[in-house]
Amino acid sequence: MIDRLTDKLTRLEQRFDDLSNQMALPEIAGDYPKFQALLNERRAIEKVVALWRDHRKTQAGVSDTRAMIESGDDPDLAAMAREELASLEKRAEKLAQEILVALIPPDPNDEKSVIMEIRGGAGGQEAALFAFDLFRMYSRYAELHNWNVDVVDKSDADAGGLKEIIFEVRGKGAYSRLKHESGVHRVQRVPATESSGRIHTSTATVAVLPEVDEVDVTINPADLRIDIYHAGGHGGQNVQKVATAVRIVHNPTGIVATCQDERSQLKNKMKAMAVLRARLYDMEQRKQQAEITATRRAQVGAGDRSEKIRTYNFPQDRVTDHRVELTLHNLPKVLEGRIDELIDALSAQEQAERSEAVSA
Repeated sequence: MIDRLTDKLTRLEQRFDDLSNQMALPEIAGDYPKFQALLNERRAIEKVVALWRDHRKTQAGVSDTRAMIESGDDPDLAAMAREELASLEKRAEKLAQEILVALIPPDPNDEKSVIMEIRGGAGGQEAALFAFDLFRMYSRYAELHNWNVDVVDKSDADAGGLKEIIFEVRGKGAYSRLKHESGVHRVQRVPATESSGRIHTSTATVAVLPEVDEVDVTINPADLRIDIYHAGGHGGQNVQKVATAVRIVHNPTGIVATCQDERSQLKNKMKAMAVLRARLYDMEQRKQQAEITATRRAQVGAGDRSEKIRTYNFPQDRVTDHRVELTLHNLPKVLEGRIDELIDALSAQEQAERSEAVSA
């Protein structure tokens, strides 16, 4: 596999040396922006170049040791060489795997915080209750990782649960752990109001968007319509007297972002803008990748029961992720935020797929 990558690795090594030589030039050393750009590029390939050089040195050792064994001049020396050969071959194989991983370009969003959106899908009241269960699950997961959860906007269902909720999860690496949660989640359980014990199937949709800095997305203020209105449902007397809720409409795309969770109009506007930036960034990324349509609806599907990434089955006390065919039992533990085993499996699958793409 590494043989197929020799040309690519050789070019990277040559580029690394070229960058080092450029950075040593006085005219470059005195130009901070240029020097920093070269330094960043060199850092990005430094690890893989070091691994490649180590691998090449190890392979040379393998060749020399094999030649020593084949010469057969000294039986005792040949026996020692065989042991050394096994060790060198094992090291070369390990380095080859590390090179493949190092060649995988990092997801630029992995270290970012996220904005998550959960909406009740098919199933009426049960879907709303399940949406609340999912929000609670992700909140507990964030607590386990010492991340902060901040609600941006929510709409309560009349009989309990959530029609929808938008919230931020702030913490380094949050996107890398939560990005695979996007999609339709299905629940199978007996509702409290079901006297016959019949199992109902309901869904909720989850969208996970990386939080985007202002410099990453250009928004023309002239393209925005900003409405200020009275928040409803929470906030106390202050909200009743002062209009603090904010609705921002991006006219070119029709994307709408709202926030009414804060008492301050300014804070609500800042949160709504963060959501708008994330949605615009997500839309642009989807256009560039040409994998699916530019609408956010394509990420989570329509919420139909047939579309699902994961099933939470209460009668059988199991959770099944259909993308990696992994089933866990102890559903209460999962709903308390203990979902690392699921996330680890999805991350491993992603890394394997990206490794195949690199070595193809």
